Amino acid sequence: MAKDSIPTGRLRRTARIGGLAGGQAARSYAAKATDLTRSDEQRRLAAERRQIKMAERILDVLGQMKGAAMKVGQVASFVDSGALPPEVHRRLEEKLAELRDSAPRVPFEQMRRVLESDLGERLEDVFAEFEPEAFAAASIGQVYRACLHDGRRVAVKVQYPGIARAVRSDLQNLGLILRVAKMMAPGMDPKAMAEEIRERLTEELDYELEAQTHRAFERTWRGHPFVVIPEVITRLSSEHVLVTEYVEGLGFEQVKELPQPERDRFGEIVFRFFLGSLYRTRRFSADPHPGNYLLLPDGRVAFLDFGMAKQVSREQVDAELAVMRAGIDRDPERLHAALASMGFFDPADEQIAAAAVQEHFEAAAGWYAFDREFKIDREYVRQVMIDMSAPHSRFWELMRRQTLPAQTMFARRMEGLTLAVLGQLEATANWHRIAREWLYGDPPATPLGEEEATFFGRAPQARSTGL
Repeated sequence: MAKDSIPTGRLRRTARIGGLAGGQAARSYAAKATDLTRSDEQRRLAAERRQIKMAERILDVLGQMKGAAMKVGQVASFVDSGALPPEVHRRLEEKLAELRDSAPRVPFEQMRRVLESDLGERLEDVFAEFEPEAFAAASIGQVYRACLHDGRRVAVKVQYPGIARAVRSDLQNLGLILRVAKMMAPGMDPKAMAEEIRERLTEELDYELEAQTHRAFERTWRGHPFVVIPEVITRLSSEHVLVTEYVEGLGFEQVKELPQPERDRFGEIVFRFFLGSLYRTRRFSADPHPGNYLLLPDGRVAFLDFGMAKQVSREQVDAELAVMRAGIDRDPERLHAALASMGFFDPADEQIAAAAVQEHFEAAAGWYAFDREFKIDREYVRQVMIDMSAPHSRFWELMRRQTLPAQTMFARRMEGLTLAVLGQLEATANWHRIAREWLYGDPPATPLGEEEATFFGRAPQARSTGL
């Protein structure tokens, strides 16, 4: 099979995933037998080696398959990427970066056919200029630079031919795929994952739906002092093609090289956009990975991709607020009740103690639960990921008795990925005081907060609904 081809038939894709799951299960049984003759330290080291090899195999297969299989890998990646020993973490991180950012390239002539079929016109009639070399790759498409006849520069995202069939094949095989993903992240709830992935991926296949979501974000954030959402060119967007205003700025790798104050400011903007939007607007992007935003020359940050986004009800936001406030107020009984009411566990389960739930909350959200100036680094992110997902976590027995409700999954994913991004920046702030702006309605904690308060104060009712 050619390196860049996409297997689309269900049987071929099932064979790949089934082979991966079956082979990994066999290796796991063999390893358990061998472990009987090893010392504790030898077993620990052997387990670490197996974990790395397993992750590499899984990422290789899922990365080649794209579609839902690739998306499951993306979702699982944030859960497990921090829970590995420091000496091997970078190797896996590189693999995850390949999975997220290095999708195979499809020849332009194939993509041109998709473009012209959806547009109903020849490429030259629609665009004054069109660069045939893609400058970015998304999970189910490629992105090109172009120029309209009126002089506007645009980014054109084109869906891979055949990818819809591939994704639908994966959705039919979702139970098997989730068995594979669970090897990477044993703490995940496959049923909750399946429900959310089906809904999000079905939406993501239709760029017209993404365009609607993108426009809603753009309306909500239009005129914001430091957040930019590029405009959608609606007349040129369709089921397989999404055309937006082109913006140029520093990518994340370049931002990481900036002086500390500039990284701190960038990190605060990322924090405010992803976490703040959940509570302020009830609509948030669930994909904060670093390829989805740019630092513009004027200091604003452009957010680019809304294929994985979610709108939540006022009731869910109120439930989230109840959990956050109880945890931050260090009220274990209230936190226990708030989480139970959301479906995280059975309130009658006497083995889930309120004190343990509070301790777990502080381990996961301590970076913004405590009133302090706090620098987020990779080691801290790693420890949070261990506490949230790893079998060797001190909270593992507690987590095994919990369920992640489907409606909260992508919010938790967003928070985990945002934390990971801040760790790469080694960003410093009093995250607690910033978060209190939307969790408690406190006055602005920073100069950026003052700018944002003015913006959201203009039309709070309209902005809260994204209209």
